[in-house]
Amino acid sequence: MEARAIKKNIGSSPVKMRLVIDMIRNKSVAEAIGILHFSPKSAARVAEQTLRSAISNLSNKRKDIGSPANEEQYFVTEAFVNVGPTMKRILPAPMGRAFRIRKRSNHLTIVVSDGSEKEISKEKNEE
Repeated sequence: MEARAIKKNIGSSPVKMRLVIDMIRNKSVAEAIGILHFSPKSAARVAEQTLRSAISNLSNKRKDIGSPANEEQYFVTEAFVNVGPTMKRILPAPMGRAFRIRKRSNHLTIVVSDGSEKEISKEKNEE
């Protein structure tokens, strides 16, 4: 079983966010939260909020079907960053020129799984 959390229109560039997200991909949830919590990058705060939202979504999903939530087994299966809208601004420059400023944004998606699909797929492959 898996659940996702999406945060859109984050006010940092996609390159800066990808540096943070690459550190947590395919890690356990406890390890990923530790990495994000103690990272000095400002993008890590937003990534940690989104990761905690994905964990909460998976816990709620498991409660709805009646199975107990065991958060030690959760891990980050997917984490990716897409380009968001870019605000274009103009800065006056010498001699009547103008420089373009691009204020980039991004969309962050984190998918958390509890490992039940891996166990099911392993059993099917063994048969």
